Amino acid sequence: MGTSAKIGMTVEFSGKRSALFWLALKTGFFTILTLGFYRFWMKTRLRRWYWSAIRPGGHAMEYTGDPMEKLLGFFIAVVILTFYIGIVNLLLMFISFSVFNSSVIGYLLSFAGVIPIWFYARYRARRYVLARTRWRGVRFGLEKGAWGYAIRALWYWFLTIITAGILWPRMTFLLEKYKTDRTFFGSARLTQGGRWQMLYRAAVPLLASLVVMAGAALWTIQFDPVFDGMEIDGRALANEIEELAAGDWSGFDLNRPERLLLLPLALAGVLFGMIYYNWASKRMMANHKSANGIQFASALSGLRVTLIYVLGNFIAYLMLLLGIVALVLLAVALFSGGFPVFEEIPGAALMAGLPRWVSLVLLAALYLSFFLLWGVLYNTFVTFPLMRHMARTTSLPVVVGLPLISQRARDEFAEAEGFAEALDLGAAI
Repeated sequence: MGTSAKIGMTVEFSGKRSALFWLALKTGFFTILTLGFYRFWMKTRLRRWYWSAIRPGGHAMEYTGDPMEKLLGFFIAVVILTFYIGIVNLLLMFISFSVFNSSVIGYLLSFAGVIPIWFYARYRARRYVLARTRWRGVRFGLEKGAWGYAIRALWYWFLTIITAGILWPRMTFLLEKYKTDRTFFGSARLTQGGRWQMLYRAAVPLLASLVVMAGAALWTIQFDPVFDGMEIDGRALANEIEELAAGDWSGFDLNRPERLLLLPLALAGVLFGMIYYNWASKRMMANHKSANGIQFASALSGLRVTLIYVLGNFIAYLMLLLGIVALVLLAVALFSGGFPVFEEIPGAALMAGLPRWVSLVLLAALYLSFFLLWGVLYNTFVTFPLMRHMARTTSLPVVVGLPLISQRARDEFAEAEGFAEALDLGAAI
């Protein structure tokens, strides 16, 4: 690949789906076998695989994270969070009972107290991953600023909520700018250019779907109701729902019920719009990222990403759903004497006569196996095509500043991604 200012630099992706499948299956099996302790090694191996498959200018990325520092960091974070959440919850519950004579306020305040830690953990996790990422031997890095990010995220979310989502693009842009402006590749600092108003273009499908949904709801419920005879209050509504469930529609005067199809269609449009906005906004902001003598460009397709999400999640969650159904049927067969339809199946009597502890072990093993397969399929049909698409649609049209970049000192982390893992934010690659 060329690296001159005239031809820039493209990004290759060399990974194979089959190789990832077997890696995810093997590491997932070890994770189950060790009751979750191997997850730190699993994530490290998966990241190394993904990073090595992404090759800007033909040079593979490197991930140098250590699973032991992840494990130790997780323990450190759990101890800190246990102390913090325990003390804070105790004080909040005491105040809630003393002042309001109820625990509801205490629970709400307790939940609100975890939100800034959640944002703090996300920033720390990003900083750790960048500090353990290298390209052409040069380290990436992210400056300290996790609490600053958390405070800004809370304020921007507050403004977004009170404006009914109108300032969502502003929040997206400013949070990304905060992270990008503190990101380094060696001695080169990245900067986020552009303006937050440009992200409104990415929100057009979402806004259109919300307008359609609101219009359909008003049309079918308020202005020209589909159920002319439906009562909207309490007991009468409950009775009418019971009649519907029993198949008795006599109490309803249906007025063009086909219009109700607009609501699920509009909901599907909202889901599409949310996915499209998330990734189209990333593309727009990527096209305005730069460093001294380096320019980024992205041709990422929001429609392609949406299709990946829909089809990949359908495959993964279909396996999970089938697994849950199979577990329920098996549990009935093991603990309820079986269904009459099972009596003719060979081995049904033997299965029903198994000792209880054997049945529990069998159910637990199958339960974990189905979740293992779900994780493998998610990696194979969601994460893999997303990473491949992002890599192949990213380029560096200007690279004259690369020879001027020098090495960056290694960032040390006492807790690695511990807070993200403890708050279940560390499952993503």
